[in-house]
Amino acid sequence: MKITTERDILLKPLQQVGGVVERRQILPILANVLINAKDGQLNITATDLEVEMKTTASVECESELDFTLPARKLIDICRALPENAEIQLSIEGERAILRSGKSRFTLGILPAQDYPAIEPSVSSQRFSLTQKLLKRLIDKTQFAMAQQDVRYYLNGMLLEIKEGMIRSVATDGHRLALSEAACELESGVDIQVILPRKAVLELGRLLEDSEDSVEVDISSNHIRLKMGDTSFTSKLIDGKFPDYQRVIPSNTDKLVTTDRDTLKQALQRTSILSNEKYRGIRFQFSSGMLELVAQNPEQEEAEEQLEINYDGDELVIGFNVGYLIEVLNVIDTDEVKLLLSDANSSCLIQNADTDESRYVVMPMRL
Repeated sequence: MKITTERDILLKPLQQVGGVVERRQILPILANVLINAKDGQLNITATDLEVEMKTTASVECESELDFTLPARKLIDICRALPENAEIQLSIEGERAILRSGKSRFTLGILPAQDYPAIEPSVSSQRFSLTQKLLKRLIDKTQFAMAQQDVRYYLNGMLLEIKEGMIRSVATDGHRLALSEAACELESGVDIQVILPRKAVLELGRLLEDSEDSVEVDISSNHIRLKMGDTSFTSKLIDGKFPDYQRVIPSNTDKLVTTDRDTLKQALQRTSILSNEKYRGIRFQFSSGMLELVAQNPEQEEAEEQLEINYDGDELVIGFNVGYLIEVLNVIDTDEVKLLLSDANSSCLIQNADTDESRYVVMPMRL
């Protein structure tokens, strides 16, 4: 059995699925990708038992064959070969031989029948939207997901669809990110699912900024997305996401608008001398002016002053500077709007001209 293809044709789908493969595995076969060669096509699958991705590559092959190969080694070999190099892959006993030019690599294979598959239950909801829209929802909110919180439902992103609106929400208990967009779906659709952190990060990497369609199937415990030749399946987090609407401040009486880049650069400079553990910075708002002050245990201090549009009462409040910089990184307008009430209440941050994306940051005591 011999498979012939070009390096670039094989490398792209391998890199797509490669992110799913964990470096540390509970089962040796999970370090491999499953390869099915049939009818001039290579079907490539990777899984970690939580997330599964399948995609294809065009090849020349003599007959049908299933086998698994070490994912990282295969990707590294293809990446190291010259561009447009021809690759020949053949199976000889319990070994795979990869040849390209004067290079020859012998790889161990594991039986395809041992490769685990994720089988979702029957689909309960089905709809489609553009890759561009779903990518935007993920890019605007994924940074606020928790990483290893005991409240496991925070280690992911809420995807909510109802009343012609699709919304993504992420929070780690200290800050919250929400992004929404109008979505033309059947009336009466009401969906709330929590995608695990890894699935969100992989989708953010996989989706393209295009008008191409994504077909979404949701069952009781899985979500499956199809984008052209690529299929992505993930388990859902079984839990109840917090009532995020209660967290969004509604009684703010102080409005600040300022240039996004100017504020971000001032925060980055000030943060150099902030406490490395707590990252706290004091914000002092006065008419037309914001003063930023950072101090650390070595008694070092940084101060910044910048002009802002604000004519309310004086306010002194502390924030984690890392949280604010992450918010400013995903806001894409020149001006940013901050809505505040007092030193003990959360700050609401959004684009100056739209509330499609909203960000809530809790204050710190300094």
